[in-house]
Amino acid sequence: MQEPEYIIRIEDISKSFGDKPVLSNINLTVRKGEFVTILGPSGCGKSTLLRLIAGFLKVNEGQISIAGKVMTDTPPHLRPVNTVFQKYALFPHLNVFNNIAFGLNLKKMPSAEIKKKVNKVLKMVGMTDYEERDVDSLSGGQQQRVAIARAIVNEPEVLLLDEPLAALDLKMRKDMQMEIKAMHKKLGITFVYVTHDQEEALTLSDTIVVMSEGKIQQIGEPKEIYDEPANAFVADFIGESNIMNGMMIKDSLVEFAGHQFECVDKGFGQNVPVDVVIRPEDIYIFDPSEAAQFTGTVTSSIFKGVHNEMMVLTPEGYEFMIQDYHAFEAGKKVGLRIKPFDIHVMRKERSTNIFDAEIVDKSHIRFLGNSFECENASQFAPGEKVKVAVDFKDVVLQDNEEDGMLSGEVTFILYKGNHYHLTVSTDEGENIFVDTNDVWDDGDRVGITIQPNDIWVSKP
Repeated sequence: MQEPEYIIRIEDISKSFGDKPVLSNINLTVRKGEFVTILGPSGCGKSTLLRLIAGFLKVNEGQISIAGKVMTDTPPHLRPVNTVFQKYALFPHLNVFNNIAFGLNLKKMPSAEIKKKVNKVLKMVGMTDYEERDVDSLSGGQQQRVAIARAIVNEPEVLLLDEPLAALDLKMRKDMQMEIKAMHKKLGITFVYVTHDQEEALTLSDTIVVMSEGKIQQIGEPKEIYDEPANAFVADFIGESNIMNGMMIKDSLVEFAGHQFECVDKGFGQNVPVDVVIRPEDIYIFDPSEAAQFTGTVTSSIFKGVHNEMMVLTPEGYEFMIQDYHAFEAGKKVGLRIKPFDIHVMRKERSTNIFDAEIVDKSHIRFLGNSFECENASQFAPGEKVKVAVDFKDVVLQDNEEDGMLSGEVTFILYKGNHYHLTVSTDEGENIFVDTNDVWDDGDRVGITIQPNDIWVSKP
C-alpha cells in the first residue's frame, strides 16, 4: 500500500520557556487536505505547537517538515502556511478589500489579478458586497470571515487557525463552525485548528489531537476519540462520562460500582485494576424490574432540551449521570442496565504515587524537594537512592497551604463515582495524585501532608 501523503511532519518536538517545559516529545503527521484539530485545556501547549508550525516560535529539540521540506528554522514568511488568530489583527485604517489584498500588494502582484483573487475569496466567505466597508463597522463574525479571506487569498498549502471563534457569542460561533467546515471542503487545503471546545472539535474535524500538560494523549477520528478514549483524561475531557475504578476479573468480565458486568474487552489479564468509562446516554433507566442489573435512586433530574439529565445514587454509594428521553423525578427508585459493548475498559495510567527519593537517616527520607518523617526508612543507609510509594488516599490536602509539609495547586479534577481523583502540581514542579471525598476547585492552592506510616520505601 502506498504511504499517504503527509503535508506536515512533526518529529520529537520539545519546547521550553526558560526552565518550564511546555511541549515534550511531540510526534504528529497531518495528511494533505485534512482538517486536524488540536484540542486541550488552557495551558496544555496547543497554541505553542501551532506557533511552532507557523514559525513564530523556535523549537528546542526536534524537526518540523512542511510539504516535504524541513522548515524547523525557516522564518514564518517563507513557510507555505497562513495563520488566523483569535484576535483577528485586521488593519483598522484599511477597508475590507484592502485588508484582504494586503499580502498580495506586498508581493507587487498586478492590480487586475489582485482584484480577481480578492473577489473570489470574498464570494467564498460570503462577503461579496462588503469590499468597501470599514472593518470596524463589521460584526465579530464578519471580521472573522475577513481574517480568513486574508489568509486564504495567498493560497497557502496549510491554514492554521488559533481559537478563531473564541471571541464570538454561542449562536455566531455555531454558525461560523458550519461555514469553516464548508470552506475547508471548497478550498481542499489542509486546516490545522486549535480549540479548547470539545463540541467544536467533534463537529469540524477529520482528526482530533487531544493534548494535556504538553503531551499528546490520543490521536484519532472524532467517533474513535469519543467511543474509545485512550485514558481517563480523554474520556473526561471529550463529552460527559461516568468514570469508575474497576477490576478486570477476566476476559469479557469487569467489576465496578459493586457489581460484575459482561463487557467486550479482552487481553487485560485476571484481577487487574482498570478504569471503566460509560457514557451517560448508554445507561438504560426504567422502573425497577427483573431486567435491571442494579438499582438506584434519582437524586436530581434536569430537562436539557434534547434529553433529561439525571443523577442516580446506588445503594453501594456510587453516583451515575444518565441522559435519557424519559424523565424520572428526584426520589424515584429505578432499575439500571448497561450493555456489554457500551462499557469501555482502559488500562490505568498509574495505581499509586511513585517518586525518586534519598534516605536522610533512619527515620527521614527526602523527596519532592522536602524531608519527610518515615517509619519505613530504617532498613536503608543514609544517602541511599530509593523509590517511594504513597497511595492516592493517603495524601491529605489542607485549605491553608502553610499547614502542609509542602504546597501546590489543584490542576485536574476527575470524579470517579464515589470520590474525586485530583492532580496537584507541587511548587517543586512535580505532580502528586490524590483520592479524596472533599470538594476542591481547579486552581485551588492547597497544603499537602503525608503521614510517616504512609510512605513505603523500596530499592529502585
